[in-house]
Amino acid sequence: MAKNTKINKKIATDETTGFGTNNALYGGRLLNKDGMPNIKKTGIRFFETVSWYHTLIQMPLLKFLTFIFLSFLLFNLFFASIYLLIGIQHLSGMVAITRSEKILEAFFFSAQTFTTVGYGRISPTGYLTSFIASFEAFSGLLFFAIATGLFYARFSRPQSFLRFSQNALIAPYKDGIALMYRMAPYKNNRLTDVEVTLTLAMVENENGKSVNRFYPLPPEIHRITALSLSWTLVHVINDKSPLYNWQEEDFKNSKYEILVYVKAFDDTFSNTVMARTSYTNDEIVIGAKFVPMYHRSEKGESTILEMDKLSLFEKAPLPVLSNPLQR
Repeated sequence: MAKNTKINKKIATDETTGFGTNNALYGGRLLNKDGMPNIKKTGIRFFETVSWYHTLIQMPLLKFLTFIFLSFLLFNLFFASIYLLIGIQHLSGMVAITRSEKILEAFFFSAQTFTTVGYGRISPTGYLTSFIASFEAFSGLLFFAIATGLFYARFSRPQSFLRFSQNALIAPYKDGIALMYRMAPYKNNRLTDVEVTLTLAMVENENGKSVNRFYPLPPEIHRITALSLSWTLVHVINDKSPLYNWQEEDFKNSKYEILVYVKAFDDTFSNTVMARTSYTNDEIVIGAKFVPMYHRSEKGESTILEMDKLSLFEKAPLPVLSNPLQR
């Protein structure tokens, strides 16, 4: 922590964050950029630490589709191997001659059984092969039932669909300065009653021991009726702010993290959605302001929101007289 860093002691700490105070027990940031806690659990078996339902629901779409396809492929390779071990002569209707053709025939028969399509050219003979085919058909029904449920859950799960600027800024604001970050919805969902909470997680030296302290950073406007365009959150750095009298080296060298919590109501799902992120000291840009990211369309009939400008900023000199960074 920088030597000159001073926290306004008139500001009461926030004891409701859910994070402990002993900094020696923490490693890295508290929240990852995606809003997930930066925590790895040990002491129990791996499969007990993972909720497969939550993992598959939260998995990116491309990875999820790849997982489903690979699972389907592995299932059929497994059953095809069993048919080959039992003997290809127990699958009547096979026309394969070479070994590679027999493997492919067994695989495609497995796929037809697994999906319960059953074209009919190849059929099992004998009790053992028939039992394996029946079990495979039953497994296929369960597999597609689970896959369908996961697809529906992913499709219907309420999400905020919010994106945050990559950096937070210390920017000129009115006659002083302010901490700012920006967020915007990137899909066609409708968010109402949007409420934001900002918290400063600060590492302080207390009796020779590093401890975590949490201070509220109240935004100038903490709640809006609807969020359709971008919203720049502004925390004014004045004598009521825990960041008051911080110098530039404090922002750059102190060990702190800005925790961002967003709660909103989604009209489509009629449900409350949440979003989280955080900004560490190396993600704070001093002396900059965000570039406008929406404008009137050419015909003047609508408003254009340019999502690729969400994190775009430009240099903006801080005021000299009222700037606590330059006192």
